[in-house]
Amino acid sequence: MKKVVVLLANGFEDAEALCPIDVMRRAGFDVTIAGIGGMEITSSHSVVFKADKDIEELNSDGWDLVFAPGGMPGSVNISQSWKANEMLITAANRENSYVAAICAAPAVVLGPIGLLFGKEATCYPGCEDFFSGFEFSKDGVVVSGNIVTAKSAGYAFDLGLKLIELLENKELSDKIKNQIYYKV
Repeated sequence: MKKVVVLLANGFEDAEALCPIDVMRRAGFDVTIAGIGGMEITSSHSVVFKADKDIEELNSDGWDLVFAPGGMPGSVNISQSWKANEMLITAANRENSYVAAICAAPAVVLGPIGLLFGKEATCYPGCEDFFSGFEFSKDGVVVSGNIVTAKSAGYAFDLGLKLIELLENKELSDKIKNQIYYKV
């Protein structure tokens, strides 16, 4: 079973976290929601979520995926967590492990800790200035080695499906896609 940790900090974007969590749990992945700053995390839309674990209780290693949702100030709050940065760097340097980020998080979280050097990535338009000197792609979802980034909340389901494809296979990703997309 694939082990995933989702880093949640106050101010995260609801859809950017919950859509990937939803599809990865549908795929049978062991998804742990790690609270940064406590067990109750308030989204950017004032919805209170309960984390599965406080981030300080978790090991930094052993995850198949470490995922940072976007949102403001959620991305800044993630970037200020030593433990979150350690988990992201450990996953990025581990064979057969992935790091994912969406919206502001690629520029605010991944860039400053050095995970985008030599990679391609996308981010929410306007967030590029958080990591100057890097040319962000305009694409919705970008896979570059073991770094996976997505542009915005509108790509949250696509990001989750791409992560299932990368961690497991395209058949499972397509099966989950068929469960969530309405067909005429």
